[in-house]
Formats: sequence, structure tokens, C-alpha cells
Amino acid sequence: MAVSVLRLGHRFARDARISTHVALTARAFGAEKIAYDAKATDVKESVEDVVKQWGGSFTVEFTDTPMKYLKSFTGLKVHLTMYGLSLNEVIGKITKRGGDLLVVVGGKKVPSEVYELVDYNVSVGTQPHSEVAALAVFLDRYFRGGEVDIEYKKAKLKVVPQAKGKKVLSE
Repeated sequence: MAVSVLRLGHRFARDARISTHVALTARAFGAEKIAYDAKATDVKESVEDVVKQWGGSFTVEFTDTPMKYLKSFTGLKVHLTMYGLSLNEVIGKITKRGGDLLVVVGGKKVPSEVYELVDYNVSVGTQPHSEVAALAVFLDRYFRGGEVDIEYKKAKLKVVPQAKGKKVLSE
């Protein structure tokens, strides 16, 4: 069961930071891969630097044909949108299906075709908010909180939880 994310609508002049945060959130909350519909090499480099330091095998890729990418995905496809069905109503059905999962998150206006190509259009609330927040909440519910305890292999840095202060072990 692999979880991937497809980020649609990356805008170079505006979205480098938010697109990086989408990838970092995907990684931290259990996804294995993200694909962007634009060749944001600066975003890829930033995320790969995090993976080198903090471990794991998260990958970043690009697609020039996001609709083809979406159509060709063979697992369950979920689009996070405030116009979809309530997360609370459908998360049980989604987790029961098992298998590979592709989570679609948009930046700018998402093509209407996406709404038809996915298995579920899911709303994490019906108020405008960040795609980063929606992705985090969705993945947390999908993995039932287990993703926050992931131990990343080959980590050069590791946080040691403490009640006060901060402690980071380095290789």
C-alpha cells in the first residue's frame, strides 16, 4: 500500500514555499512520493535535502501531462477539495479499500476533469484553507495517527522528544 501525492497548479513565482510544504507534509505524514505538474527543480532540491538529512526514501518527480498521470494511476484516487464529500463520511470507505492511493491537491483552479477522474472528491472542511492543512488532516486520518511514529532509515538527524528545550541527535 503506497501513498503518492499529485500536486496540481504549481505557480513558479508564487508557490515555491507552499509546494515545498506540500511535499514535506506528504513525507512526514506517510506518503512515499509526490509528483508536480511543473518542473520546480528548486522545490525538488529542497525536499531532497530534507530527505538526505532526515532519512527515508521519499521521491519527487514531475509530469508534463498531469491528466494522463491521473488517468494511468491504477489505485484509489482521492481529490482534496472543499466541494467534496465530508472526510468524516468517507474516510472509512477509503481506508477499507486498501491498495495504492493517489491524493490530488491543487493550488490554483483545478481542471474540472479532475473531479470526474478521481474515485472520491473529499472535503476537509467547507471553508477556504491551505492544501497543506488538508493533506495533513487527510493523511493523519488515513493512517489513523500511526504516521507520526515513523522511524526514517538513514536519518542523519533525529529529534529526541522532550518536555522542555530541544534535542537533536546527529550522525
